[in-house]
Amino acid sequence: MSNLSIRQLRLKRGGKSVLHDISLEVAEGELLVVIGRSGSGKSSLLRCINRLNDIEAGTILLDGRDINDLPVTELRRKVGMLFQKSTAFEGSVADNIGFGARLHGQTLARKAVLELMAQASLEAQLVDEPASKLSGGQEQRLAIARALALSPSLLLLDEPTSALDPIATKGVEETLMRLRRETNLTMIWVSHSIEQARRVGSRVLLLEGGRVLRVDSVDKMLDPETGDKRALAFAGGDEAGMHGN
Repeated sequence: MSNLSIRQLRLKRGGKSVLHDISLEVAEGELLVVIGRSGSGKSSLLRCINRLNDIEAGTILLDGRDINDLPVTELRRKVGMLFQKSTAFEGSVADNIGFGARLHGQTLARKAVLELMAQASLEAQLVDEPASKLSGGQEQRLAIARALALSPSLLLLDEPTSALDPIATKGVEETLMRLRRETNLTMIWVSHSIEQARRVGSRVLLLEGGRVLRVDSVDKMLDPETGDKRALAFAGGDEAGMHGN
């Protein structure tokens, strides 16, 4: 599994500064939750790590290697990403899970597909069903299986449960937490929910206006009585609509 080091990262979009001198260390096997108000730069930070955004300045090191020195195909194998709303491609569940492997000239055996489905808590009987028939929670677990098919060492999660109902959210959370326990997979999880951050995180990064306000343990940041007032104010005032940043 991977460790990540971000040094003095800056990002501009349309001439406007989006991220300002972000420096951050994420240890192997850690689950870091990123919180902040809408527009604070949470999603932009993830997109920089996966080279979906071209940074203005700074360095991102994955296991000590500058991500700009890695071929994009190699980086995307190492760094998986789940978005707010997963996209199921045309074809069966098995076709979808094997999509990334096919892009790399490989074919997943049926046994491997079923193993990935089990890892993602996706029912085996769905393997030959059209992916278009899946529920929202099933579709997001399909996206997890599709990401795992490339054996990533870092998983970026951009509000992966924000479009799901509470029952589906619980299922996806449990799946991701079990994966972390079993594989020591490093995760960075953007969330608009303080309660979710308390449930899943080991550390919390608080962003505001593209700047790091604080990085600390969940207990120190989010304790209802003694936590960081800035983080708790986010929970009380702006939590409900944290999308698209």
